[in-house]
Amino acid sequence: MYQQTLDPIGGSLAWSAVVAAIPLAAMFVMLGVFRWKAHRAALVGLALAVLAAVAGWGMPLGQAAAATAEGAFYGLFPILWILINALFVYKLTVVTGWFEELGRVIRSISDDQRILAILIAFCFGALLESLAGFGAPVAISAAMLMAAGMAPLKAACTSLLANTAPVAFGAMGAPILALAGVTGLPLDDLSAMAGRQTPFVAAVVPMVMVFLVDGRRGVRQTWPVAVVAGLTFGLAQFVTANYLTVELTDVVAAIVTVGAVLGMLKVWQPEERLVATTDTALTAPVGAGTAVGIAAPPSRFDGYSRTRRTLLALAPYLTIIAIFTVAQIPFVKTWLTEIGTVSFRWPGLDIVDVDGKPLSAQTFKLDHLKATGTLLLLAGAVTAGMYGIGVRRAVRAYADTLVQLRWTIVTVTSVLALAFVMNLSGQTAGLGMALASAGGVFALVSPLIGWIGVAITGSDTSSNSLFGVMQMTAAQQAGLDPVLMAAANSSAGVLGKMLSPQNLSVAVAAVGLAGAEGVILRRLIGWSLGLLVFLTVVIYLQSTPVLDWMVP
Repeated sequence: MYQQTLDPIGGSLAWSAVVAAIPLAAMFVMLGVFRWKAHRAALVGLALAVLAAVAGWGMPLGQAAAATAEGAFYGLFPILWILINALFVYKLTVVTGWFEELGRVIRSISDDQRILAILIAFCFGALLESLAGFGAPVAISAAMLMAAGMAPLKAACTSLLANTAPVAFGAMGAPILALAGVTGLPLDDLSAMAGRQTPFVAAVVPMVMVFLVDGRRGVRQTWPVAVVAGLTFGLAQFVTANYLTVELTDVVAAIVTVGAVLGMLKVWQPEERLVATTDTALTAPVGAGTAVGIAAPPSRFDGYSRTRRTLLALAPYLTIIAIFTVAQIPFVKTWLTEIGTVSFRWPGLDIVDVDGKPLSAQTFKLDHLKATGTLLLLAGAVTAGMYGIGVRRAVRAYADTLVQLRWTIVTVTSVLALAFVMNLSGQTAGLGMALASAGGVFALVSPLIGWIGVAITGSDTSSNSLFGVMQMTAAQQAGLDPVLMAAANSSAGVLGKMLSPQNLSVAVAAVGLAGAEGVILRRLIGWSLGLLVFLTVVIYLQSTPVLDWMVP
């Protein structure tokens, strides 16, 4: 048996936290400064985490190996299982020509890249996040933006940035449900509190997205629709999380925001449009009254009616929404859980925490039937049937997907292995407890803990499971409201998702820019930290008489 300790390095919590931070810091420096490939940086980070666990924390080598294996398997299932099948659906649309047709359909709504960023990455991405999560919204929305003619790097950055505001309530409220489960705090209170924090992020994200796509000119020309999208989404999140149900928060917010944006576009349009040229890596402004750059080449589907072309182009995504909606019907969800869930103790692990209690992370829960990846695979099978794709051709597309993702698979499995080693050895708990020792200013540190948790794991649900109890305990010790600080872990944590190595790998794989993780990291880190500072100020004010009336 191995028992965790929080301060094994010289009996000092501070020095132990410094050592625990080395694998994470090294990985981000290798990515952002030395511009290493993500899979190399992840493997080095994993090696450093295992070395710290064995030499610093005294974890038996066999248990460190078992923790590595469990993390790697979690990276394969459910995370990579989701990404592989999401990209498989995308591949099917490419080989049949319907992906190109999707671009035509999208541009028929608007050919302005800035407007499409809001509609696709922010609104449709939020809907996908509410149903799936785990990278699927980034992969699919980035592919759709490319279909509309956006440059690959810009599509990846925009999709990652958009995948922030909806994350706290993603996957049918899974992060908040997990937070309530580990802390024992009332679910309604946590949902309401998060619903009074994330709208501040939602209000500004569309404006930042427009800036990413077209700089200051984009903000100047399209700020009205960006403001409407952000405020509508935030208000819908607030109302649903506080007065309806946590599970449907993002569904309601996404649908209402789409309606608001489309309604506004009927009465208002920007003076200039930013449309794609012949080279989708370039964009150019076009006056509102002029033609769209070049004449579109003829389509193989020109003989189809407009309605049929639109429905078939959107069919894969409509199928995804339909399948995930059916899977969330209570009796269907219960049935899938009963026949498709397996829980088992991971072999080779026997670990207790500092209080002598067995760690729940040693038990692996495998939801193979109701898993997001399995539902996406079913959507792929339905898509293949609708498009008349034979089995051999579909299998070839799936094999091509695996080849495309080979280095992403190495990256994601390595990073999740690192996270599990740090978690099970006690490194993560020690790092978090050191940050929590800030005392009276813990309200300024709490959001940073959530941010680090999501940056490490790539999942707000995992971060809440990892740090939720610590946030609650530290808040009680500091005389702060535990609901406020626990919710802050989730709300602020989402801002670290755009920098998570797993999600960076998902984005570059989706747009075909293998090895560009470091480039995207450098483009987004300033926005991630800036939004974190902004939300930290809001959360701190909520802990003071200035905004404490917002705490339920």
